[in-house]
Amino acid sequence: MSALPATMIAIDPEAPGGPEVLVPVTRPVPQPGPGELLIQVAGAGVNRPDVLQRRGGYPPPAGAPSIPGLEVAGTIVAVGEGVARDMLAQPVCALLAGGGYAEYAIAPAGQCLPVPPALTMIEAAAIPETLFTVWTNLFERAFVAEGDTVLIHGGTSGIGTMAIALGQIFGLTTIITAGSDDKCAAALALGASHAINYKTQDFVAEVKAFTSGAGVAAVLDMVGGDYVPRNLQCLADDGRHVSIAVQGGLTATIPIFDVMRRRLTLTGSTLRPRDAEFKSMVADELHRIVWPFVVDGRLKPVIDRTFPLADAAAAHARMEAGDHIGKIVLTND
Repeated sequence: MSALPATMIAIDPEAPGGPEVLVPVTRPVPQPGPGELLIQVAGAGVNRPDVLQRRGGYPPPAGAPSIPGLEVAGTIVAVGEGVARDMLAQPVCALLAGGGYAEYAIAPAGQCLPVPPALTMIEAAAIPETLFTVWTNLFERAFVAEGDTVLIHGGTSGIGTMAIALGQIFGLTTIITAGSDDKCAAALALGASHAINYKTQDFVAEVKAFTSGAGVAAVLDMVGGDYVPRNLQCLADDGRHVSIAVQGGLTATIPIFDVMRRRLTLTGSTLRPRDAEFKSMVADELHRIVWPFVVDGRLKPVIDRTFPLADAAAAHARMEAGDHIGKIVLTND
């Protein structure tokens, strides 16, 4: 392979702020350490934690680069100690603790998944963060199974659209909420069984009506705040509530006796701070259980829009406007 450049273009804001702080800068090309590899980035997914980091509310974990970006796809161009050299030139997508908004990024080898011909690099870049998140929370923490009905908030977000897609593959009935009739229609077209406009409809009443009063087996919630007690009203007995974000509030008041009486489970997780060993274990599980559907072309992310890396500010502005359906991806053309 040709020699690597010493420097690269990256988005690495000096201080928190609005989207305008996301400007291209020159940074050294990072070097892979033991167990790591270097990816020449073709595309990088844009995720809500990137926005929180840019605003100064979600600092990178210890040891992670200050460059934002939690998922990429591209080609392996260098490997560190302990990584097989036959991985060189392989197309992969990877989950990162940071560093994706750049021309080159470091990834632990265990957090990479192969990019099959059924995927474009743009599609591959839009998979890892949402797939790891939905799988670990909905399938592992809420242990949903074929035949279950689930409620997914933010149904047209990257998380929501991935949950709909996995629900179709694994036999779930998926109820989603979204903020407009157009988004509800988009979710139904993607395979949701029922879509609720939370601005014009009471989602608790809608869930109860759709399930004939039985409720759902699980709720995947990214809102928090006053949604939590309302979500509990949507759960069937023995239901599971999984929190993955707190966009609507950090605290909630819940009826404890109702949790006891109905044997409800409240859980949640954050993915980014988990160690490489955990993420590699999840990657192995996904490769075994989910990746065959990716290889067959049956699981693809919904792509909203792509932006060149230099236009990261416009990508963040679109995410914050809330009009996107599916994933926003930065590209290195």
